[in-house]
Amino acid sequence: MNHITLGYTPALGWNSWNTFTWDISEKLIMETADALVDNGYLEAGYEYLVIDDCWSLKERDGQGNLVPDPNKFPNGMKAVADYVHSKGLKFGMYSCAGTHTCAGHPGSFEHEFQDAKQFAEWGVDYLKYDYCFKPRYMNGELLYKRMSLALKNCGREILFSACNWGEDNVHDWIRESGCHSYRSTGDIQDNWDSIRHIALSQIDKKAFTGNYCHNDMDMLVVGMYGGSNSDWIGSKIGGCTDAQYKSHFSLWAMMGSPLMIGCDIRSANQVTKDILQNKDVLAINQDPEARGAYRIKVEPNWFNEKDAFVLVKALGNGDLAIGLFNFSDNTRELTVQFWDMGIPAASGAALSMYDCWEHKELGIFKERFAAHVPSGDCVVLRAKLVVS
Repeated sequence: MNHITLGYTPALGWNSWNTFTWDISEKLIMETADALVDNGYLEAGYEYLVIDDCWSLKERDGQGNLVPDPNKFPNGMKAVADYVHSKGLKFGMYSCAGTHTCAGHPGSFEHEFQDAKQFAEWGVDYLKYDYCFKPRYMNGELLYKRMSLALKNCGREILFSACNWGEDNVHDWIRESGCHSYRSTGDIQDNWDSIRHIALSQIDKKAFTGNYCHNDMDMLVVGMYGGSNSDWIGSKIGGCTDAQYKSHFSLWAMMGSPLMIGCDIRSANQVTKDILQNKDVLAINQDPEARGAYRIKVEPNWFNEKDAFVLVKALGNGDLAIGLFNFSDNTRELTVQFWDMGIPAASGAALSMYDCWEHKELGIFKERFAAHVPSGDCVVLRAKLVVS
């Protein structure tokens, strides 16, 4: 990868936080690297393995450097990075724009250039940069520009993933800061209400995502089933159904979010693998034009727009990705009018529909398409224009 392609499409990878939070180690990271390769995730496109918060000691050393916790990483970060790279993967780490990280470890405030150089020396390829403990007198926009400049001059190409939770009108300034993606939401939880809330909150932000600066809707909870060290993330609130995880993955993919796996892939079941490695849905997320999805209202028009809606994403080859989502408590028949996607009946044009979850052609349709969608589920289509 070079500076021309770095951040061109949304990042795909795995992050330690959602499942393991503070309980991370060299052994876990190496076993996860093995699993990414052995279980088909790297082949599917998931190339980044990212260590989140709690990897360092609570104090810097005498020279002001960050120090990996020797109990968790006895051989140091360079050895871990070398192992990750030996598997054909890219290595990611975490820091924070404030004086401390969210878990109370040293942040990079006033150490940006020193830390960027250290990350480069360790072989880091990706930096998640959080927003906790920012000094009140400091402008967050300036802090992200500062670290971006440090990374671009550290001697190594490092993908910069900003994480300021959508605060401080981030959409107005994040693209010019140099970040390759930015968190536009609060933290996700492993439950359906959280997924719905995040998705609905981002529909009016669709125009802000694109090549080199992607709208990050937070890490995936697919396949966690409530399995987290954090009660807040999931262990006390139970997880989702497989259909809800499928919708979660489809929404993040359609809306152009980076897809960072959050479950323990060493023990993931087959359903989880099938969701995360769906090549048809991943292709929509990785479309080279990286356009945001637009929302159209479904028929019948008396459906609450928060209960049922359609997302449409224009793809680089002229196809349309179409997602029908049912957030209601009952099965719904959802109908899409082609007029709303720019296809008037007078044109004589039709759409050839391919089901991205059933992996099969559905046929050619004119003027409209309808599907029965169970509660919490979705239908994702790839449509090709057919002109008679």
